[in-house]
Amino acid sequence: MKIVAAAVIALLMIPGYAAAAGAEGTWLSDDGGLKVHLSYCGGKLCGKVVWLNEPIDRSTGKPKTDARNPDPAKRVRPLIGLKVVNGFKPYGRNEWSGTIYNADDGRNYKAYLKLEDERTARLQGCVFAVLCRSHTWRRVN
Repeated sequence: MKIVAAAVIALLMIPGYAAAAGAEGTWLSDDGGLKVHLSYCGGKLCGKVVWLNEPIDRSTGKPKTDARNPDPAKRVRPLIGLKVVNGFKPYGRNEWSGTIYNADDGRNYKAYLKLEDERTARLQGCVFAVLCRSHTWRRVN
């Protein structure tokens, strides 16, 4: 029993081992504005907004919605609960690619997620695969 415990402790001390556990969990955006919970949906990584720093729209006094969606029927969807990470498949060790929805402009972008360590992930969204913007997410659970 002591050998098993020692082996587990040794593995946890190897850099990157904990990151190999996966990206599932709740992540805080680098600006502190939202939390996204990542889990597997149909064998692919997906994520929903579970928290907003400012959940109430100041102009309406109501919960924020997907107001900038190009589809008028979707503009009433609440942001909390909105699926924003879609179809992420692994493409390397601790790396996934898929699409991400940006409620700020109502568009989907090709995106890449890489776990840098057990508490830090780098999310990169790209337009035309050449114009990219990166964000750092911090695991909060």
